[in-house]
Amino acid sequence: MPHGYSLDPHTHTAGQLVYAAAGTLATTTERGTWVAPANRVTWTPPGFTHSHRFYGRTDARLLTVPVELCGELLGHPSVFAVSPLLREAVLTLTAGRPETRPGAHRRLLAVVVDELSETPEQSLHLPVAADDRLRTVTDLLHADPARPATLAELGRAAGAGERTLSRLFHSEFGMSFHRWRTILRIHHALAHLTDGMSVTDTAMVCGWSNPSSFIDAFNDVVGQTPGSYQADLRNSPAAI
Repeated sequence: MPHGYSLDPHTHTAGQLVYAAAGTLATTTERGTWVAPANRVTWTPPGFTHSHRFYGRTDARLLTVPVELCGELLGHPSVFAVSPLLREAVLTLTAGRPETRPGAHRRLLAVVVDELSETPEQSLHLPVAADDRLRTVTDLLHADPARPATLAELGRAAGAGERTLSRLFHSEFGMSFHRWRTILRIHHALAHLTDGMSVTDTAMVCGWSNPSSFIDAFNDVVGQTPGSYQADLRNSPAAI
């Protein structure tokens, strides 16, 4: 998939795993947006309307999970870390190779489900606000993630006080305003890094005052430094 390629909203009768063997994938549902860099895989259960957007030159692997196996996985869209075993199993199942032994693909798919059942959820998830005041604030930040405004300043545009908005972030999203904005900025940073932007320029464009604070935040959320993430993208066999 080329950078910026998108798939319009759609549904599946079965479950679906999407893994970006190279590049970065964003999946959006009515519950918000999940982002999966190359060390994560997205899971969408049957019946959820969802769309995809791809960042960088993406090698997207789509794997259908039959309905009878979906009950062993989460009942809502999510993102999971990709272990070496899970990665190789997904790549094998999506390589288009013919089945040499009857039932081999089904057995390998069962390994994938077992791995996901044992893997903790690691969502880079931005939920959608239900409260109009909170949605006004999040819409402002979606439009300009680097906007340096404080919660009190954003509250004036939303007609709500800082304490009210802070409470709404915790009650609706289960996270602080600072954490939500950090994840929003990481979403945008992943897209820029995947498209080849330097770490320093990405930090500035996404609202960090210096590269060091960006590197710390990225490492905390993604689990690796932005430089390491870009190195993995360059060295991925799927990207060559």
